[in-house]
Amino acid sequence: MGKTSREKGKRGEREIAEILRSHGFPGRRTAQYCGNTGDASDVVGLDGYHIEVKRCEQIRIMDWLEQAESDAKNGDVPVVVFRRSRSKWYAVLAFEAFLARQRPVDAI
Repeated sequence: MGKTSREKGKRGEREIAEILRSHGFPGRRTAQYCGNTGDASDVVGLDGYHIEVKRCEQIRIMDWLEQAESDAKNGDVPVVVFRRSRSKWYAVLAFEAFLARQRPVDAI
């Protein structure tokens, strides 16, 4: 990966951390050394989630999810947050994980 790509990735991680903070969460980038930090999340601040941030023009959701799933630990839900240039941010997670965090509506 070239320097320009790394810098773009860092900017994306800082953006997500700032968005989390603006919504009242203690978002921050993790220090990453060759991908082995003890906590491999790109950004921390949402308890119970492993956040992988991607700023790419080529969307490779399944590759990114596999990376997040293999890096997630302690039962954290792997989430990929991504965007292309001049686009809004999106988050992707397993549907089962999404449903597990929801409260069912009482039957009528």
